[in-house]
Amino acid sequence: MDHRELLGDAIKEECGVVGVYTPGEDVANTTFFSLFALQHRGQESAGIAVSDGEKVRMHKDMGLVNQVFTPEVLATLKGDMAVGHNRYSTTGASVLRNAQPVFCQSLVGEIAVAHNGNLINAVDLREKMTAEGEHFDTTSDSEVLARIIVKNMHNGPVEAVREVMRLCKGAFSVVVLTPNMLLGFRDPYGIRPLCVGKLGEKGYLISSESCAFGPVGGKFECDLKPGEIAIVNREGLTIEHGVDSPREAMCLFEFIYFARPDSRMFGTGLYGARLRMGERLAAEHPVEADIVVPVPDSGIPAALGYSKATGIPFREGMTKSRYIHRTFIQPDQRMREIGVRMKLTPLEDHLKGKRVILVDDSIVRGTTTKQLVKMLFESGALEVHVRITAPPIVYPCFYGIDMASKGELAAAKMTIPELTEYIGCTSLGYLSVEGAQQAVDGSTEGFCTACFTGKYPLPIPVGLQKHAFDDPPHVGEIATVSAGQGQLFES
Repeated sequence: MDHRELLGDAIKEECGVVGVYTPGEDVANTTFFSLFALQHRGQESAGIAVSDGEKVRMHKDMGLVNQVFTPEVLATLKGDMAVGHNRYSTTGASVLRNAQPVFCQSLVGEIAVAHNGNLINAVDLREKMTAEGEHFDTTSDSEVLARIIVKNMHNGPVEAVREVMRLCKGAFSVVVLTPNMLLGFRDPYGIRPLCVGKLGEKGYLISSESCAFGPVGGKFECDLKPGEIAIVNREGLTIEHGVDSPREAMCLFEFIYFARPDSRMFGTGLYGARLRMGERLAAEHPVEADIVVPVPDSGIPAALGYSKATGIPFREGMTKSRYIHRTFIQPDQRMREIGVRMKLTPLEDHLKGKRVILVDDSIVRGTTTKQLVKMLFESGALEVHVRITAPPIVYPCFYGIDMASKGELAAAKMTIPELTEYIGCTSLGYLSVEGAQQAVDGSTEGFCTACFTGKYPLPIPVGLQKHAFDDPPHVGEIATVSAGQGQLFES
C-alpha cells in the first residue's frame, strides 16, 4: 500500500481493466497475472469473467487479486476469452455488489462489463431507464453503462457499444465480454487510458496500461484513440471508429502519479516522462542543497531528473518496507503516524547535517508531506526543500479519481507560503502545469488538467456539486460536485 494511505492522504484511481483472448487455451491464469500487474489501480475488489464460446462464468470478491483468486478458483474458470477488473471504491461503496465485472443477460447471451472511469450523467440515465422499467442490482454507474449495452444488443455488440458512447458522458475506458467476442472502447475524450497488445501468434490483450502485457509475454501494439472500439473474435483484431472525438483530453495525473513507471502512454514511457518532470522542476525551482532525496517509490524518477539537471547528488534518505498492508491502518492519528514511520524509515547517516531536497509526486491534504518533513528534520537534516511534480491540486475530479473535496485539498485552502509553514519545510515548489505537460511529449495539447486548472473538458452537471465544494464557488469558478466516482446512488 502507498504510505499516503496510512494518513488518509492518498489519491485513489478507480480501477484497472483487462481483456484477454488466446484461441484454444484457458486464459484465467493469464488474466490473473495481468490483473496482478494492474493491482496499483485498485485494491478493494477483483473479478474475472471467462467465456468458453457458449457460457460466461465469473468470480469476484473483495480483496487483492491474489486473495480473491486461488488456484482452485482459477481452475473453475474455463475459456479462452476473458475480462478482468480491479476496483478502488470511494467511502461507502466498498461492497461486493459493486465489485466488477458487471454481469448481465442479453439477447446474445451472458455478457460481462468492466469499466474504468466515471459517468457524469449516470443519475439522469438511470432515472430514465428505471422509468422505462429497467431494474438495477448495484449502486454503481458502471451498471448503467452495462445495461445500455444489453438494451441495444439487438443491433449487435458493436452498435450497442456505439450507443453507450453516444449516450454516456464522462470518462469510460471499458472492456466487454460476450460469449464469442471481446470489445474495448474509450470515451470520445480519451480521459482514461486503454491500450491493445499482441499475445503469441493469434492472441490479444486489452488493458488500462501496457505494464499488464509483459508479465504474460504480451507485446504493446497501440493505444486506443478516443472514441475507438477494439473488436477481438475468432477472426482476430479489428479497430473501428465508434464516435467522433471533439478533442483528446487524457488525464495528466496518469503520467504524474497513477500509471506504473514501466507503462507506455501517449507515445511515451512513463519513467522517462517522470525523469523529465524532475528536470523541469529543477529549472523552475532551483535551490542550493547537498542531496536530492526521493519519497520512495513514487518520487524516484523525478528525483533522478532533478539531480541530473542540477548536479546535486541523488541519495536515498529513507527506506521503504513492503510488508505493511491495509490491515495495519488504525483510526487513531498517532497510530497512523507510527504506520508511516514503519513504512518509511529514515537513513540518518545520509540526512544528518545536510540540506535536503525532498522530491515527491503530489500533495493532497498535506498530512503525509508534513509527517515526512518532520521525520527528516528529526533525523538531522539542516534544511528540507520540498519539490512536487504535480501542480497544485485545487479542484475535485469527476472523471474516475477518488479525490478529496475542494475543502480538503491543501492547495485550495492555503497559499504557497501558508502551505510551506503548515508542512514545516524550508521551501516548497510545485511543477507548473505547462512544465508537466511538456515533460510528457513536448507539447501542452491533448491533456485533461481540470484538477489543476478547473477547466473541465466536459461540462459538469450542477446536480453533482454538493460534495465537491465545501464553500460557495467564487465568481467565474465552475460550480461542480463529486459524483462519488462510481458510488452515485444511495444503498
